[in-house]
Amino acid sequence: MQTLASLIEAIPAIDRAAMDAAQQHIDGLLKPPGSLGRLETLALQLAGMPGLGGKLAVADKLILVMCADHGVFDEGVAVTPRAVTWIQACNMTRGLTGVCALARQAGVAVEVVDIGIDGDLLPGVTSLKIARGCANIAAGPAMSRQDAEKLLLDSANLARSRAAQGIRVFGTGELGIANTTPAAALVSVLTDSDPQQVVGIGANFPHQQLHHKVRVVQRAIAANRPDASDGIDVLAKVGGFDLVGMAGTILGAASCGLPVVLDGFLSYASALAACRIAPGARQYLIASHLSAEKGSLIALQHLGMTPYLNMEMRLGEGSGAALAMPLLDAACAMYNVMGTLAGSDIHLPSANH
Repeated sequence: MQTLASLIEAIPAIDRAAMDAAQQHIDGLLKPPGSLGRLETLALQLAGMPGLGGKLAVADKLILVMCADHGVFDEGVAVTPRAVTWIQACNMTRGLTGVCALARQAGVAVEVVDIGIDGDLLPGVTSLKIARGCANIAAGPAMSRQDAEKLLLDSANLARSRAAQGIRVFGTGELGIANTTPAAALVSVLTDSDPQQVVGIGANFPHQQLHHKVRVVQRAIAANRPDASDGIDVLAKVGGFDLVGMAGTILGAASCGLPVVLDGFLSYASALAACRIAPGARQYLIASHLSAEKGSLIALQHLGMTPYLNMEMRLGEGSGAALAMPLLDAACAMYNVMGTLAGSDIHLPSANH
């Protein structure tokens, strides 16, 4: 039986020799070296991922949207009703939400995962549910360590099963009213930042009440005293089911040597935890966009990542990941379709005398 430790141990190292060979190929394309900028960097990163089998081909892509409710909602940290998590999950199964529209445009599949919605399981939704929402982090841990480990492994195995079915790129997505509060707590703990630096408005929380949300995050950290060196401890104490699920997606995809396109602030929080648990997962991460949520730059700086897009988005759901997916196709097209200087048989015309 697979354990979390064996899953982490299975994460392969990046293939540096393949990256060196890819660099030579890219430098020999019909263009000035480096002229396609970060598209070249992206192609190089993909070339080093063992799960792609030495081929820059990423046709089959999937965004796993982890949906869950949060006990901290009871602290008045969200203006949107809690029931909207279930309602939006229902809309997602009908293809009506932002991530669905953008993913369809990009040719990316979306899988909705109930990992803790406070409601009945919806048709067409994958279930990893262990409870109807996590506990209130302002009063105690979101979940037990045992539950956090189970959800990490279950979500990682979900990603691994989809990889076995042919998925070559994963995107992280989430849905959960009040989930920017635990995300801010995660980022605060894992980056050693004051909550005032990372707590933002989320889904239009009133600016004049932001101090209340900051105090709730401060209370959560003080009540739980998470160990910043232990990513699982932080997820269990001040995280949430959806955040654990995204961390599991990252670990599962990384264990297959496959890329993971992060979404926004919630994804950054889960990525920080995943990389604390398994530092080797970091090399498989691709930052899609700069979330407009406060604290995003702090999280990205600690991950050592520069996002590819800046669209001032903060919807979540995986919408930013969907928007960035075509960039991976563009990097592959550059690598596979462009001609090379060595292979060009076109010569300058002779001068007439």
